[in-house]
Amino acid sequence: MDENLDKTYDVLVIGGGAAGLSGALTLARARWRVAVIDAGEPRNAPAAGVHGLLGREGVAPAELVATGRAEVRGYGGQIVDGRAAQVVRDDGGTHPFAVTLDDGRVSRARRLLVTTGLVDELPDVPGLAEHWGRDVVHCPFCHGYEVRDRRIGVLASGPTAAHQALLFSQWSDQVVLLAHTAPEPSPEDAAKLAARGVTVATGKVREVTARDGRLTGVVLVDGTAVALDALAVATTMRARADVVGQLGLETAPHPSGQGEHLVADATGRGSVPGVWVAGNATNLTAQVSTAAAEGTWAAAQITADLIGADATAAVAAGR
Repeated sequence: MDENLDKTYDVLVIGGGAAGLSGALTLARARWRVAVIDAGEPRNAPAAGVHGLLGREGVAPAELVATGRAEVRGYGGQIVDGRAAQVVRDDGGTHPFAVTLDDGRVSRARRLLVTTGLVDELPDVPGLAEHWGRDVVHCPFCHGYEVRDRRIGVLASGPTAAHQALLFSQWSDQVVLLAHTAPEPSPEDAAKLAARGVTVATGKVREVTARDGRLTGVVLVDGTAVALDALAVATTMRARADVVGQLGLETAPHPSGQGEHLVADATGRGSVPGVWVAGNATNLTAQVSTAAAEGTWAAAQITADLIGADATAAVAAGR
């Protein structure tokens, strides 16, 4: 159910995933006028369920979003279906942020909470993308249990591949590290992999194979077939920062080395005054539970900031 976009809000939340909805819920409960602008493109849409989320283990991503939206509305918050096309800041007036949607609707806010998430860039291997979120996974804590005791390949496309293979060895004793385009494991890593029973297949992967919609393995460039039930990859993760980048928000390589994120401090404050960032847009490795917690935390900081500003203005008016 799309809702009208009012002219002004205390806070506009851009992005309606776990971080955005949790932030909006906290803000609505703090009695601020808040709206969530959501383009409806969740990162976890291909996944069958959300895992590691206490009390909602295995819930379908769409169900979690629908429940979160209802909770925000229950406290007077609004959910607006749409895509932010332009975000600008000026120093005039009490609502310095102007957000224009792609259908031309415009609203202004005193503060912004950016929870736009990220985009996963998969390695360029034929057949890989078709299985993303099902037989092709990236996070052992999100999907390791679902592929337990199966033949798991780890596609080495960067320096963290050996670490990823070691992690997946907790869920299966049939893990193979596919060397692909990454450097050979260091002697130390090779010893650890061997100790955990992880084998290494050298050679670049030519394609992913499947039968009846299920992944069956990979074929190397020399024609060698490696039978698999699941494939783990390390994606390049990039914050959805194009629109909010118009504000001048700083992006930088993430400390994990796995992509680029929007820079924010420990309170969620972004590099532009009045803007907070939460969830995968700043923390590329956050699971749903972490993203939700970060949204709540940022909302608390926004509340404190708004109260401080209102108190200062009241004191000045009294003089």
